[in-house]
Amino acid sequence: MSADEKMKANAKEFEGKVQETAGDVTGDREAQTEGKAKQTEGKARNAAENAKEATQNAVQDATDAVKRALD
Repeated sequence: MSADEKMKANAKEFEGKVQETAGDVTGDREAQTEGKAKQTEGKARNAAENAKEATQNAVQDATDAVKRALD
């Protein structure tokens, strides 16, 4: 996983948690909802990066297996 993309995803998730908590404290339902949406976006970004990494690893493993078989 790209460390930069993971950091951005985690920052978005954290930003959302802070916004949701601020909405909880102030009773601002819009802030709560926006905060939850940002958390969901951060989680989705992390899931996408994890899937990307898993795919890259699977392709690399398959490539290595073919190379070993041909040697």
